[in-house]
This record gives sequence, structure tokens and C-alpha cells, in this order.
Amino acid sequence: MKIRIASLLASVAAGSVLASPGAAQHAGHSPTEPQQSVEAQADPDTKCEEEAERHRAMGHSVADGACEPAAQPEAVMDHSEMDHSTMDHGSMTARDGHPGMTMPVDAARPQASPESHDGMDHGSVPQGKPAEGAMDHSQMNHGEMGQAEASSSMDHGQMDHSQMNHGQTPLQDMQGMDHSAMQMGSDADIPLLPPPPEAGSGPARAAVAIWGEEAMNEARRELVRETDGGMRFWFQGDRFEYQARKGADGYFWEIQGYYGGDIDKFWFRSEGEGVFGNKVEKAEVQGLWSHAIAPFFDFQAGIRQDLTGPERTYAVVGFQGLAPYKFEVTGAAFVSNTGDLTARLEGELDQRITQRLILQPRAEINLAAQDVPELGIGAGIDRFETGIRLRYEFAREFAPYVGISQGWRIGRSADFARAAGEDPSVTNYVVGVRFWF
Repeated sequence: MKIRIASLLASVAAGSVLASPGAAQHAGHSPTEPQQSVEAQADPDTKCEEEAERHRAMGHSVADGACEPAAQPEAVMDHSEMDHSTMDHGSMTARDGHPGMTMPVDAARPQASPESHDGMDHGSVPQGKPAEGAMDHSQMNHGEMGQAEASSSMDHGQMDHSQMNHGQTPLQDMQGMDHSAMQMGSDADIPLLPPPPEAGSGPARAAVAIWGEEAMNEARRELVRETDGGMRFWFQGDRFEYQARKGADGYFWEIQGYYGGDIDKFWFRSEGEGVFGNKVEKAEVQGLWSHAIAPFFDFQAGIRQDLTGPERTYAVVGFQGLAPYKFEVTGAAFVSNTGDLTARLEGELDQRITQRLILQPRAEINLAAQDVPELGIGAGIDRFETGIRLRYEFAREFAPYVGISQGWRIGRSADFARAAGEDPSVTNYVVGVRFWF
């Protein structure tokens, strides 16, 4: 009979514990229901230090002295007989809510079990001793808080730390900062003040004292010439060269220049070639009106006159300018007094190796709309020439050069050249000079 009564009382007591969430949560707080092993109770400080070292190895910030036990209240309250089912543990503080609670050190630590890490914010863990401020017991599962053995055998490799804030260094915080909203100052913050009294107080022509009156007068005249849109003259010998080639050596010239203002100019151009010991094979001169249609391009129109061979006079319409990437280009279409239509397109590029050493690739193509047998011109591509020259500018106005050029007569033009006893493909090794003033 006594055995039955004892069994009944045990069942009632077990049902009360299971029915009370507060009791289940604080099952480990009662001295009569220890949740630690004998080994953990014997030396809790050692287990706490081991756990702290384990968290430091994981990269968590654990300050020295974190394992020092908090001051115990004078009175010890036995919670085993209390009804926790109606208590609001979320608003209780560590000091006010449990003034007499005796809690094992390891059992009070949320690190004791992997489950207790899921909702923790390690970034907010104080770096000194545990604060005695508000402790939120509503999210803590005291019933499942592990023993020292569970803490020592914890497998942190299976934990999901992706949602955990382990604390960020100041440098990491700065990397996430939005600097776009920071006010670094603007021109509006700079006050607009009048010039100081010293500004403009010197002599009106102070440079005369340094450079002299004569030098400054010349500088002023040059300034007027360059900026007032006045008339100017410019002349350039673009190619004056000796051509060494198979058979008889020859020569070639190309000159150009203009006189005028910024918008409208009179442009002249001449070129020709020949073989030493013979008369000039080819020579022409052009007189053109040049009108600026863009900052670096001019439209040109005028006449061209051939000085050798059958007499021809041409009307000329073309352009000249500086294309993107500093390619100097020239193009023109020619209509002769006999109705022949031809065209010419040239391009060159000054590639500076140094300030004075310049490599210049160049290409030229001549086209014709019909055969002109008396001039040795065939329909289509008449002639194509390409070359490269290396010049050195002893002065900007004077630069000797060396180079090589290759010319081809193509199609019907090649047939006309062979019929005249000429080679349709010619390689020239050139030495020349370029100058301007």
C-alpha cells in the first residue's frame, strides 16, 4: 500500500513539472535538479575557460575575465517550489528577477549547446564581465541547456553561423558605409569675395622690366596676328626627296601652303616626279579656295593644271583635314576639260617616338572612271602607293628623313605601263627633307 501511494505521488509530481513551462524551463536552476555532471560541478571555472578558448579559436570575441562568477546574492531562493507558469520571464532582469537563484556557470552560458547559438547576436556580447542588465529569458531554453560534457563534445563545424553577428572590426564597418551621402563640401560653400587690393596695383606693363620693350612689342604683335583672325601666310615643303630604285634613280616633290584667315584661305599645292637625266615625267599645280566647315576640316574647290604630257585642265572639288586619331587626310575629285573623271585619296599619320623623332606611315590611292590611254590610266584603281618615313626634327621647321615606298600600277594601268616598257611595280628607297615657314 505504501508503495502504491509513493508511486501516485511521484506521478502527480512529474505531471506538475511537465505541465508547467516555467518549471520545465528552469529545471536546471533548482539545486535539487542539477543539470551538470559531477566533473563540471567540481571545477566550473576550468570548463568555462575551456569553452572561452574554444570560442576564441572560432573567431568569437571573448574578453578576459568573462568567466569570473557574478556576485551571489545574500539570500538563496529555492525555485523548486515556485509556480513559474504565470511569470513573464522576458521582462525580468538578471538581478531583479532571480535575486537568489543559484545557477551553475556552464548552465547559464548559452554556448553550452549548439541549439542555444541559433538566436544569439554575438556582436552585442559585452567585452568585459557579463552585464547585470536585462536578460531575456523568453528566448532561452533552460530545460535543454547542456552540461559541461555536452559543451566539451560540441561539434561547431555543423553550426550555421551565417546569421550570427560575431562583431565587426571598425575597418569592416567602414567598408559597408555609404559615403555617397556624406557632405564633403561644395563650391557653394566657398564665399565669393572681391579681389584683394594688391591685385592690379603693379605697373601696367611689368613684363617690360624683365624682357625689354622690344621683345614685348614683338610678342604683342604676334598675339594680335594669331588671335584677331587676320591674314597669314604658311608654306611647307612636305616631301623633297631622292628616290633610289632599280634602273634609273629619280626625284619627287610635293609642296603646299595657303594665304588667308581662319575661315577662308587661298590654298595652293604642287607635286611632280622624274628621272635624273630626263625631262620631268609628271608635274601639276592646284589653286583652291578653302573654306572651314568644321574645326579640323576644310572644303576645297578650284582648278588643277597639268604641266607635262597632254595638256589637261581640271575642275577640283575636295576636302582636307585632321580625322580622328590624328590622321591627316586629303581627298579630291578631278574633271578634265575632255570629260575624264579621276579621283585621289591620301592619308598619313605622325607617330612620335620622341619629341623630335617621328615615324610617318603614308598611303595614296588613285582612281579613274574610264580608261585614258594617252595618260596611261586604266579604269578602276589606277595606282596604289604606300610607304613609311622616319624623320628627325633638328628644329620644328626643318626635318630630314629616310624611308621606303612601294608603288603598284593595277589593272589596265599595269597593261599600259608594260606596253610602254615600264615596270608596274616599283620600290623606292628615299632620302629627303621636310621644312616649313
